[in-house]
Amino acid sequence: MQACILFTASPSSESTVKNIRQLCREFGLEPGKTLSDGTSSCLAQEAHSTARIEFSALREAAASYQIDVNEIQPDARIKKLLIADMDATIIRGESLDELAALAGIGSQISAITARAMAGELDFEQALAARLALLKGQPASLLDAVVKGVKITPGAQCLVATMRAHGAECYLVSGGFTFLTSVIAQQLGFTGHHANQLGLTGSQLSGTALPPILGKQAKRDFLHHYCGQMNIPLSQSLCVGDGANDMMMLQEAGLGVAFEGKPALRAAIDTQISYSDLTALLYLQGYDARDFAV
Repeated sequence: MQACILFTASPSSESTVKNIRQLCREFGLEPGKTLSDGTSSCLAQEAHSTARIEFSALREAAASYQIDVNEIQPDARIKKLLIADMDATIIRGESLDELAALAGIGSQISAITARAMAGELDFEQALAARLALLKGQPASLLDAVVKGVKITPGAQCLVATMRAHGAECYLVSGGFTFLTSVIAQQLGFTGHHANQLGLTGSQLSGTALPPILGKQAKRDFLHHYCGQMNIPLSQSLCVGDGANDMMMLQEAGLGVAFEGKPALRAAIDTQISYSDLTALLYLQGYDARDFAV
């Protein structure tokens, strides 16, 4: 059976093209279709092999050039449902860490965040510990977080293109609705789900309102929307970066670790570490000519 390989990298450059050609020669791959074009933010090149390849060695060699490489299914790849994590996936950074930095306690909270995303701490316990440190901070800090948010390159194109081709797209986050509501509307997601911060007057209460949206809830939303849309799990694409995304990604038709933490990369085969989010379109077989923006 012929193996189909996809190389992606951002930004697209002539040196990257040369490096991909070199990798194809070294690993006995036959270059195939180029999915990107001259205006693309991310280079995407297919390759094929009828012989068995040492994929881990290929991925390691590609990483030395900051090129992502993934095995892909040659057919039935276009997905009808996207469920995306928000923090460090659709947006840059962790919104709770940004809130803590504005409150002057960034290092205390970011250390807990890092351990939770690495799978070293229970997500709900880590969330409670971080929120407790924010008790009494002014709610006006939330507006400053929203104002300073940075969208991950390729996110708008990813959502717009999938929506234009009939997919439903949901932002499902262990973060908070004060930000998911803004990001979902800005990028055109079908809807969003996240935790809700507790407030006492004009101050943060140091808690989140139950129920807490954690790893089980993310997995449950995947099944809920597949059922609502009457599609199999194979028609879903899920993307995230942390350990709390693992269960959702493992059950999706296509689960992608985007700039994933080590624990997630150890569990999820499809990985994007150097390319922007348009790589998720190429992984489905989209051509740059199909992109909506």
